[in-house]
Amino acid sequence: MQRVRPGAASRGGTGGSPSRAAGEGRVLAGLTAGGPFARAHAAGSARQAGEEPETSEADGRPADLARLWHITLRVCGTPAPLEEVRRGLEQLAHDHPFLLTSRYADDHAEIRYWEEARDLHDAAAVALRLWGEHRRSAQLPPWEIVGLEVVDRDTYHQRLAEGYGPPPATPVGVHPF
Repeated sequence: MQRVRPGAASRGGTGGSPSRAAGEGRVLAGLTAGGPFARAHAAGSARQAGEEPETSEADGRPADLARLWHITLRVCGTPAPLEEVRRGLEQLAHDHPFLLTSRYADDHAEIRYWEEARDLHDAAAVALRLWGEHRRSAQLPPWEIVGLEVVDRDTYHQRLAEGYGPPPATPVGVHPF
């Protein structure tokens, strides 16, 4: 899965230079031939050829195009020194630069960030691995995941506009509860 900061995917650009022929793409390191961006490029090429790309029934977007998901991950466990918890979350934010905000206490923490994934299942799977995969490198407490919320970008913004849901993730960074 490719991760981007919110808004980065909508900036546009083809990645090619003006000297390239129309429809001739540039291969980027780290992108697999079958990845969502390759399929999106193929859908664009099909559209130019007069073919219709495969779309999702729900929203009319290309079926395998990645979307942004807002993740809230909650962990808890035995109390740990606050300084160690804060340092671990700061290291996690350094290792995983897409974190928006983290709040913590000596026995629990909440992490909020954006994830790019094809669907909710993929976004949830990545989120459920985040704490365990970074526990050693960031020296995080051995806490367990006790809560996970995954909502798509439109739902997140709709909740905020209606006054429901958590407030926007500001200020960005690591903060005590």
